[in-house]
Amino acid sequence: MSLSRRGLLAAGGAVGAAGATGAARTPAPPPAAPLSEEPAAAGSGRGAHRARVRTGFDRLAADGYRLLSGRTVGVVTNPTGVTAGVRHIVDVMHADERVALTAVFGPEHGFRGTAQAGGSEGRYDDPATGLPVYDTYLKSGQPLADVFTASGVDTVVFDIQDAGARFYTYIWTLYDCMEAAALAGKRFVVLDRPNPVTGRAALGPVLRPEFATFVGRRPIAQAHGMTVTELARLFNGEFLDRPVALETVRMSGWARDDFFDVTGLPWVPPSPNMPTPETALVYAGTCLFEGTNLSEGRGTTRPFELLGAEGVDGRWAEAANALELPGVRFREAYFAPTFSKFQGKTIGGVQLHVHDRESFDPVRTGIGLLVTAKRSWSGFAWRSDHWIDKLTGSADVRTMIDAGAGPDEVAGAWQDALTAFRAVRRRYLHYR
Repeated sequence: MSLSRRGLLAAGGAVGAAGATGAARTPAPPPAAPLSEEPAAAGSGRGAHRARVRTGFDRLAADGYRLLSGRTVGVVTNPTGVTAGVRHIVDVMHADERVALTAVFGPEHGFRGTAQAGGSEGRYDDPATGLPVYDTYLKSGQPLADVFTASGVDTVVFDIQDAGARFYTYIWTLYDCMEAAALAGKRFVVLDRPNPVTGRAALGPVLRPEFATFVGRRPIAQAHGMTVTELARLFNGEFLDRPVALETVRMSGWARDDFFDVTGLPWVPPSPNMPTPETALVYAGTCLFEGTNLSEGRGTTRPFELLGAEGVDGRWAEAANALELPGVRFREAYFAPTFSKFQGKTIGGVQLHVHDRESFDPVRTGIGLLVTAKRSWSGFAWRSDHWIDKLTGSADVRTMIDAGAGPDEVAGAWQDALTAFRAVRRRYLHYR
């Protein structure tokens, strides 16, 4: 399987140097290490006592914003773009005379996060700063490039917390903005944040190009196991027809096996239905239920951890536990969503309880739950638009489950493509 038109590019071949020179408006001490390099982390992650993780923005600010010196800047961000002290980076930069911040670009859910799934905030002036806020949601290619041109910026900065799954749309906002910035002749700077579910491995099926949508533009794994700067470098080196002038600012203190709770960073929900890092832990698997007639838990306090429908009973939890999937158990559960599917109705289903996150595989778990839901509940159905195919990246999962395949057989079908993606992915990893 060919994942790339430029697979022989060196890992940093199209990536601009992240230590661009230029006199800052206010003198600042030099950084301990170049912003594009991650200092070696003490300890080994997995809860080891280590120094607090510093995000890309924290390191950029500590360096006196030298990377942005002399540039007119616009920021693509949302409520997750905060400092360790939970101040929003737009508010911080707007108040700092060393940064010429003149525009903000809002993704799905909006810059300040007021919109639900499938919505945005539109074009407005931010009341807190007076800055113009432009809407990027569902814009790509030349129309998005025209937005960047109209804003008057010469440098676009991206800082959004990801959730680690291919169908979480912010990474495709990143991709679309990189593509548009290249078309508009803008520089592009990506500030890194942790993958909240670690960066240990890529898991699950790889998207096939004919199934590309905004929940999957390019052939990467369902759980990609990368940070946003690593993805940016992969996008630039493998997928963009016209690579952008890319600069990245890495974190310090983060290791690939770190879960979010050991970083010392504040968790801000990246979207309304991603309230906790525990949600992100299961999301790469249980979001597949968006492609079925079962509730994926939207409208509850445990979205993507609670799954169910009218008529489902304890047989589903029993069947799911019988699979003996590593690291997780399933509880028979009853709940009444306050919005979305089955709004106001009491429904039956399961709640996931991850007891060993080191061995837990969210994608394999999601497939196991689909298989057992179909076998234990006669009312099971896929969405009529075959949305499951867009989420999984092909028709294989749906057709194999319909044909009676079990979780191991379904997972076996994607192994060759996953192995090929892992080889490409490896060239773009920053961290140990």
